Amino acid sequence: MTDTYLYLIHEPDWDSDAFLGGGTGVPGGEPHNNFAEHRVFQEAVERLGARIVGASALQNARHGGRVTPGAGDRVETDAVYSDGPYPDTSEVVSGYYMVETDDEALARRIAALVPTGGHIEWRKVFPIS
Repeated sequence: MTDTYLYLIHEPDWDSDAFLGGGTGVPGGEPHNNFAEHRVFQEAVERLGARIVGASALQNARHGGRVTPGAGDRVETDAVYSDGPYPDTSEVVSGYYMVETDDEALARRIAALVPTGGHIEWRKVFPIS
């Protein structure tokens, strides 16, 4: 049976806005040169016989936040919202990969290959359907 693993990239936040708008990515860089380490990772996953089924970079934490929902029928009314970055950590989830493989040992090896300036959290996805 093939399982799906989620790899959360935890690292210091990044200036996602530098990659938007002008279309040049890193200031002074060419778009095709951006995220080169991620292209290398994607090629390695394919060579290992696994398959990436989802992936995305997340924008800077200022474009989101966190919420602690209220209780009972006051889920929204009593919700407590806060902006990022969060005082309890210097890292955020800056992106993720979802990879299919039927080998748990391979899933662990892949975790070590994910490019990051911090650390990777990897988890098997619970099968819902």
